[in-house]
Amino acid sequence: MKKNMQGFTLIELMIVIAILGILLAIAIPAYQDYTVRAKVSEAMTMAAPAKLAVAETLSSTNTLPGTSAAAGYSFPGATSFVTSIAVGGSGVITVQTANTGTTGNLVLTPTRVGGSNSAQLTWVCTNSTIPDKFLPAKCR
Repeated sequence: MKKNMQGFTLIELMIVIAILGILLAIAIPAYQDYTVRAKVSEAMTMAAPAKLAVAETLSSTNTLPGTSAAAGYSFPGATSFVTSIAVGGSGVITVQTANTGTTGNLVLTPTRVGGSNSAQLTWVCTNSTIPDKFLPAKCR
């Protein structure tokens, strides 16, 4: 009588489990970093109204907030990952994050394009207390 062999041997199953273990050991930390980065990037989206306010102030008064009434204005940051958004002197926007896996501030500094009399701005991330690997792509 001949017996047909079916199924996998124990060694084949052990090899498959070892390969899955190695893949998961690499994938899980990468996914965790990705989720933290996604949560921190919400700070950039929530800062958009503040960036617009700074640009409007510059456009209408030719000065950055800090020398006008717009300095110190706090924008509502009512999300689970952004606790506050504030405009400080010279139009510097500070976005405070929480519940992201890393807590810190994202600081956006306006820079005039084309000199001190230009009304065009670019935004540069400076003095952020969030680790570099979690910063949005525009800030790295």
